[in-house]
Amino acid sequence: MAKMTIRQAGDPVLREKSLPVVKIDKSIHKLLDNMAETMYAATGVGLAAPQVGESKRVIVIDAGDGLLELINPRIVASEGVQLCKQEGCLSFPGLFGEVERAFKIKLEAVNRQRQKIRLSAEGIKAQAIQHEIDHLDGILFIDRATSISKQEEEKAEE
Repeated sequence: MAKMTIRQAGDPVLREKSLPVVKIDKSIHKLLDNMAETMYAATGVGLAAPQVGESKRVIVIDAGDGLLELINPRIVASEGVQLCKQEGCLSFPGLFGEVERAFKIKLEAVNRQRQKIRLSAEGIKAQAIQHEIDHLDGILFIDRATSISKQEEEKAEE
């Protein structure tokens, strides 16, 4: 596995609509592995393939209950509303926004074993999935945010 470079604000790949994965092979497995390693190294909750320069419909999520790998994910139902007051993004370090998301979602995707999966998620897991699927469509959290704040870097005490 290898840690990948996370693309930052202004990189055009972040605004591209990602292409569906048509063949799940070793290259997709490697992408999933490298994305997970990159996400964990950056202490993130989720990562989408465009954030590492790959315009493919692939995301990884870990909202505290284990790694979830989703290929060609699609939200098929949603309900409720949650106001995410401190939503951030690995591609926008230090920025946080107030974003309204569905509280509960149902989605369909394919896993690395080429099996179609269906799952439900709520709360922070639903928030993370919606955030990463937005990346696949070239939508950034700053596009949905009603307000943006910048976290001040902590200064080391001398």
